[in-house]
Amino acid sequence: MAVLPIRILPDPVLRERCAEVERFDPELRRLAADMVETMHAAPGVGLAAPQVGERRRLMVVDLSVGEDPAQLHVFVNPRIAERDGSVADVEGCLSIPGVNDKVVRPRRIRVEAQDLDGEPFALDAEDWLARAICHEVDHLDGVLFIDRLSGLRRERALRQVRRLVREAEPAGVPA
Repeated sequence: MAVLPIRILPDPVLRERCAEVERFDPELRRLAADMVETMHAAPGVGLAAPQVGERRRLMVVDLSVGEDPAQLHVFVNPRIAERDGSVADVEGCLSIPGVNDKVVRPRRIRVEAQDLDGEPFALDAEDWLARAICHEVDHLDGVLFIDRLSGLRRERALRQVRRLVREAEPAGVPA
């Protein structure tokens, strides 16, 4: 297993819709294991394949950040099948370091996906787990949490992102 570099906005891979996974092979298992290690090392509670430069519908979520193996979830080709309620809470993102804001998400969801063997499954989630799953599914669609903000919150977040991009640019080389 390896810790992979996490892609940071404005990396264009973060804005692309990912392709469905069709091959359930050892390479997919290795990528999932590397993503789990990367997520835990960050530390974070979720990571989607485009955040490590892969354009595949694969994501991992672990609210325990590696403390409780039972809380680790690996989703291949996930889709949110049902949503219920809504709640606003603060989110951040490993691909947009230093930017946090309140985002409205469903309180409860049902996600349908496949496991690493290609077997279908469904999971009912609520509260923080539902939020984390929705955040990562958004990544697979090229959507970032800042896209879910409106009005002044969105403008403030975009200013923070532009500042981060400027600070990351090598002298004299625009991103």
